[in-house]
Amino acid sequence: MSAPQQPAPVTADDLDEVVRLAVETLRQAADPAAWDAPAGSLEWTCWETAEHLADDLFAYAVGLGLTTPPLDVYVPFAMESRRPGGPENSVHADRAAGVTGLIQVLQSSGALLAAVVRTAPPHARAHHGFGPADASASAAMGLVETLVHVHDLTEGLGLTWDPPADVCARVLSRIFPDAPSGNDPWPTLLWATGRAELPGRPRLTRWRWHNELPSQQS
Repeated sequence: MSAPQQPAPVTADDLDEVVRLAVETLRQAADPAAWDAPAGSLEWTCWETAEHLADDLFAYAVGLGLTTPPLDVYVPFAMESRRPGGPENSVHADRAAGVTGLIQVLQSSGALLAAVVRTAPPHARAHHGFGPADASASAAMGLVETLVHVHDLTEGLGLTWDPPADVCARVLSRIFPDAPSGNDPWPTLLWATGRAELPGRPRLTRWRWHNELPSQQS
């Protein structure tokens, strides 16, 4: 009997593809007023959520690029919230640049993470509360943030978001090894991140991913 086929790894190419699709989708919401609506089930506005996503991608990139000790801390870029209850970010878009500028900030943060993932040495690790992340896990973290926050954004903006099933499957395999099988990858990823129900499985109220290398996952 042959050994079960291992899923393809998560790569910088996956990041490039999903960020490109996200940008193409979000550009459809050109009215600045629409971006002040809540993003799906989040308490943040669509503008704040897009900034938070850009900040996540930036943070994962700079974390993976850190090669001198201490390596068990986040890179200490200053963070601030622009209002009580808003996200604390290092990355903020200039409101004067409008929606076009906001999406440029998002796209450039995604490109930065993809570039760092491509060039990171095998021993590189980014600090994270869910465990140290190698390049593949860092790419998967960026993809999770992009996939689900664009879902939040499109709910708030009245757009449609249907990301590639193969990328969702690779992300699930890499950092959600305990996710149930038997359902399409995209609904499963929404379930794994507390955004949807699956048949026989209620919506999660707490969730996490696992950055360990597949050989280290139990």
